[in-house]
Amino acid sequence: MTTPWSARRESSLRERRRGERRRAAGAGPRNGLAFTDRVLLTLVHLRTGLTHQALAELYRGGRSTVTGAISEIRPLLAARGFAVPDRPGARLCTLGERSPTPGPRR
Repeated sequence: MTTPWSARRESSLRERRRGERRRAAGAGPRNGLAFTDRVLLTLVHLRTGLTHQALAELYRGGRSTVTGAISEIRPLLAARGFAVPDRPGARLCTLGERSPTPGPRR
Protein backbone atom coordinates (compact mmCIF):
# COMPACT_ATOMS: atom_id res chain seq x y z
CA MET A 1 0.00 0.00 0.00
CA THR A 2 1.40 3.39 -0.92
CA THR A 3 0.72 6.60 0.94
CA PRO A 4 -0.34 9.75 -0.92
CA TRP A 5 3.06 11.28 -0.16
CA SER A 6 5.04 8.36 -1.62
CA ALA A 7 2.73 8.19 -4.65
CA ARG A 8 3.24 11.92 -5.32
CA ARG A 9 7.01 11.57 -4.88
CA GLU A 10 7.19 8.56 -7.21
CA SER A 11 5.11 10.44 -9.80
CA SER A 12 7.44 13.45 -9.71
CA LEU A 13 10.48 11.19 -9.96
CA ARG A 14 8.92 9.37 -12.93
CA GLU A 15 8.40 12.72 -14.68
CA ARG A 16 11.97 13.80 -13.94
CA ARG A 17 13.34 10.48 -15.25
CA ARG A 18 10.97 10.56 -18.24
CA GLY A 19 10.11 6.93 -17.67
CA GLU A 20 10.05 4.09 -15.21
CA ARG A 21 12.70 3.24 -12.63
CA ARG A 22 16.03 1.90 -13.79
CA ARG A 23 16.89 0.51 -10.36
CA ALA A 24 14.85 -1.30 -7.73
CA ALA A 25 12.84 0.76 -5.25
CA GLY A 26 15.01 1.73 -2.29
CA ALA A 27 18.28 1.62 -4.22
CA GLY A 28 20.50 4.68 -4.21
CA PRO A 29 21.55 7.13 -1.53
CA ARG A 30 19.63 7.27 1.73
CA ASN A 31 18.01 10.42 2.98
CA GLY A 32 19.91 11.76 5.99
CA LEU A 33 16.79 12.91 7.84
CA ALA A 34 13.69 11.03 8.91
CA PHE A 35 10.37 12.28 7.55
CA THR A 36 9.39 13.88 10.87
CA ASP A 37 12.74 15.68 11.04
CA ARG A 38 12.22 17.01 7.51
CA VAL A 39 8.78 18.35 8.47
CA LEU A 40 10.13 19.97 11.65
CA LEU A 41 13.07 21.42 9.78
CA THR A 42 10.74 22.96 7.21
CA LEU A 43 8.43 24.37 9.87
CA VAL A 44 11.38 25.92 11.72
CA HIS A 45 12.59 27.47 8.46
CA LEU A 46 9.17 28.90 7.64
CA ARG A 47 8.55 30.17 11.15
CA THR A 48 11.95 31.68 11.96
CA GLY A 49 13.42 32.42 8.54
CA LEU A 50 16.74 30.82 9.48
CA THR A 51 19.05 30.19 6.55
CA HIS A 52 19.64 26.70 5.25
CA GLN A 53 23.24 26.86 6.47
CA ALA A 54 22.15 27.75 10.01
CA LEU A 55 19.62 24.91 10.03
CA ALA A 56 22.30 22.53 8.77
CA GLU A 57 24.45 23.46 11.76
CA LEU A 58 21.52 22.92 14.15
CA TYR A 59 20.71 19.52 12.67
CA ARG A 60 24.37 18.57 12.23
CA GLY A 61 23.88 17.93 8.53
CA GLY A 62 24.75 19.44 5.21
CA ARG A 63 23.19 22.50 3.61
CA SER A 64 22.16 20.46 0.59
CA THR A 65 20.31 18.00 2.87
CA VAL A 66 18.39 20.89 4.43
CA THR A 67 17.65 22.44 1.04
CA GLY A 68 16.37 19.11 -0.28
CA ALA A 69 14.19 18.54 2.78
CA ILE A 70 12.64 22.00 2.59
CA SER A 71 12.01 21.78 -1.15
CA GLU A 72 10.40 18.36 -0.66
CA ILE A 73 8.19 19.17 2.35
CA ARG A 74 7.15 22.76 1.61
CA PRO A 75 4.81 21.81 -1.28
CA LEU A 76 3.20 19.18 0.96
CA LEU A 77 2.54 21.79 3.64
CA ALA A 78 1.26 24.23 1.03
CA ALA A 79 -1.18 21.65 -0.28
CA ARG A 80 -2.56 21.31 3.25
CA GLY A 81 -2.72 25.08 3.76
CA PHE A 82 0.20 25.43 6.18
CA ALA A 83 2.55 27.45 3.98
CA VAL A 84 2.24 29.78 1.06
CA PRO A 85 5.17 29.23 -1.35
CA ASP A 86 4.36 32.23 -3.56
CA ARG A 87 4.30 34.63 -0.55
CA PRO A 88 7.77 34.39 1.02
CA GLY A 89 6.89 36.93 3.74
CA ALA A 90 4.03 34.79 5.06
CA ARG A 91 4.87 33.04 8.29
CA LEU A 92 3.15 30.47 10.43
CA CYS A 93 1.85 31.94 13.66
CA THR A 94 2.14 30.48 17.11
CA LEU A 95 -0.81 29.73 19.34
CA GLY A 96 0.04 32.84 21.36
CA GLU A 97 -0.19 35.02 18.26
CA ARG A 98 -3.61 33.62 17.39
CA SER A 99 -5.29 34.25 20.72
CA PRO A 100 -4.89 37.30 22.90
CA THR A 101 -2.29 36.79 25.58
CA PRO A 102 -3.44 37.37 29.11
CA GLY A 103 -1.93 40.32 30.93
CA PRO A 104 0.30 39.97 33.97
CA ARG A 105 -1.34 38.67 37.13
CA ARG A 106 -1.81 41.13 39.94
